[in-house]
Amino acid sequence: MAGKRRYEDSCGLAQALNVVGERWALLVVRELVLGPKRFSDLRADLPGVSPNVLSQRLTELETAGVLQRRKLPPPAGAWVYELTAWGAELETVIITLGRWGARSPFFDRECGLSVSSVVLSMRTMFRAEAARGVHLDIGLHLGEHRFHAAVRDGRFRVEPGEAAEADAVLTTDPVTLATVVYDGRS
Repeated sequence: MAGKRRYEDSCGLAQALNVVGERWALLVVRELVLGPKRFSDLRADLPGVSPNVLSQRLTELETAGVLQRRKLPPPAGAWVYELTAWGAELETVIITLGRWGARSPFFDRECGLSVSSVVLSMRTMFRAEAARGVHLDIGLHLGEHRFHAAVRDGRFRVEPGEAAEADAVLTTDPVTLATVVYDGRS
C-alpha cells in the first residue's frame, strides 16, 4: 500500500479505512461474501467500475490480505478472487453499514442491484422477531445463480446452492425480488 494515501491515526477505524476505505473496495468485498468470482463477474456486478480501478482494488485488497486469487481446478481452470478468513469478517461490517444506509433519506431505489447485493440485503433486513416459530426452505433462482434460504425459528440463512427440499422456489431477477420483498409488489 505504498504510495497510497493513508490516515496517520492509530484508531482502529482509521487503520481499517487504510485497508478498505478506497472507493469500490467494500463493494468488491460485498460481491465476494457469497463466494469466489471471476474478474468478469465482478465487472458485471459492479456497474460503473472501470477495469483499471477494479484491478487496482483487487491488487490492494490482495496485498492487504483481505482476498486471495486462486485458479479453479480443471476443467474450469479460471482464476477467481475470494475472501480470506480475515476478509470474510467484513460481512458483519457490510451488513451493519447496509442496514444504516437503507434508512438514508436519500436512498435511491432506481439503481440496479447485483445478485450478491439483493441476497445480502435479505440477511441485512431480516427481522428475527417476525419469524419466531417459522420453519421454511426457499429456493432462489436469480438468473443462473441458485441460493437456498432457510428460516428456522427466528434465524435466517441464505447461501449459494440448491435447496434440497424447498417449500417454494422463486425464479426472478434481483430487482424484481427486491421490489417484492421491500416495496410490497405482488
